[in-house]
Amino acid sequence: MLCLLYWTGTVQHTLMAVEKLTGHSFENHSFSVLYILDEEAGRDGGGRPQVPRGASKMGTGRQEQEFGQPGAMGGPQGPRQRQQELPLRILVPTQFVGAIIGKEGLTIKNITKQTQSKVDIHRKENAGATEKAITIHSSKEGSSQACRMILEIMEKEANDTKIVEEVPLKILAHNSLVGRLIGKEGRNLKKIEQDTGTKITISALQDLTIYNQERTITVRGAVEECCNAEVEIMKKLTEAHENDVASLNQHSNMVPGLNLSAMGIFSSGLSVLPPTSGLRGSMSTPANYSPLLGPSSVMGGMYGIPSSGALSLQQSVEQEVVYLFIPTPAVGALIGKKGQHIKELAHFAGASIKIAAPDSPDEPERMVIITGPPEAQFKAQGRIYGKLKEENFFTSKEELKLEAHINIPSSAAGRVIGKGGKTVNELQNLTSAEVIVPRDQTPDDNDEVFVKIIGHFLASQTAQRKIREIVQQVKQQERKHQQMVPTSSEPSK
Repeated sequence: MLCLLYWTGTVQHTLMAVEKLTGHSFENHSFSVLYILDEEAGRDGGGRPQVPRGASKMGTGRQEQEFGQPGAMGGPQGPRQRQQELPLRILVPTQFVGAIIGKEGLTIKNITKQTQSKVDIHRKENAGATEKAITIHSSKEGSSQACRMILEIMEKEANDTKIVEEVPLKILAHNSLVGRLIGKEGRNLKKIEQDTGTKITISALQDLTIYNQERTITVRGAVEECCNAEVEIMKKLTEAHENDVASLNQHSNMVPGLNLSAMGIFSSGLSVLPPTSGLRGSMSTPANYSPLLGPSSVMGGMYGIPSSGALSLQQSVEQEVVYLFIPTPAVGALIGKKGQHIKELAHFAGASIKIAAPDSPDEPERMVIITGPPEAQFKAQGRIYGKLKEENFFTSKEELKLEAHINIPSSAAGRVIGKGGKTVNELQNLTSAEVIVPRDQTPDDNDEVFVKIIGHFLASQTAQRKIREIVQQVKQQERKHQQMVPTSSEPSK
């Protein structure tokens, strides 16, 4: 029996629920839980699942009020189109939310009508918080106009009530985009300040957690100046977002079945074109790949998958070990204060993450040992790449490439290299990663040798998966060969 349950809540609470439900018994049946991110809800900026047509909306735990102009961004006059546009997210003081909505919702309805926007007010999220998030979906012009109208309402309310002296514009942006907004040595931000006559500050990196990757961009000035700054800020953020989308869509076919946006690694609202047509190229897609979540063999950790007998994949997924090398100065940032960041990262990814001791005090790189199933590897390595970028160990324009080592059976090394290096050359052309199988290696105690992979995140991930596919093929062939070899009968006495 398959039961579909809609759940709304933070990522942390969701993963805790998945962990507690997996393996739980009911009437002699064991639960096996699969968590599927609702991409439409994710793009709306809220945690609300999309209820199927004809289903009751009761009990969905709505976390925000939604106001939209029919036909503009979706609604009765037409379905919302899948889009790659970055929504405008702003923070407003909680005491002004009522004025923004207006009596019987008339004020916010007027905003959505005039700007052809869809506006989500997340008033029930973070109960007791002094600020609430608002997500605006529209064209660039529509979003800016809606933002201006909201700022004008707050300024009038502040003047009438004398509650606060100043109402700055606060824009929320995923941390992966903020570095490119700031620019090298802060040049982009300084130019926006000079051009608009505003003062702009950005919340500290220390305020981020694994589960909240948004930073607050605070713009101070008159309403007109703040609105001009919003246009320039969103222009930079959108440019960075579109570059990320293009990069992911370019490489999404290299990682078949993995829902990159659901991994929680990339910027909020980022959507990757679904690989419905399978893997394009010469290599075929394995039969056990799911169009949404990938092969049954990649799900592990706190994730389960419905199956006959309700077996948990925690018992069946092979644990992989990857040795990732990072700059020595980045170790402190990866560990975090009192080890908080690396603990959150391990919990988020469902992997074991350890940092090996240096061979010498002046070692330029440190080895990070990541142990876990394929999806955990993807998430852990993705976060590490992102952390190094966030901490400016690499410039915004510099492509972040790291070296990773994976161990393979010595019997598979020749297959990875191929005749005359053909296979390894094809791997490099396909993945854009540098793949090296050092010659004359002495196998270790497990009869394994290592493969060196150097590349940006998606290139490295694709190369790792392809190499492990080759290893699995070799192992299958070896098992078939062993089954075909007749066993010698015992000598008669």
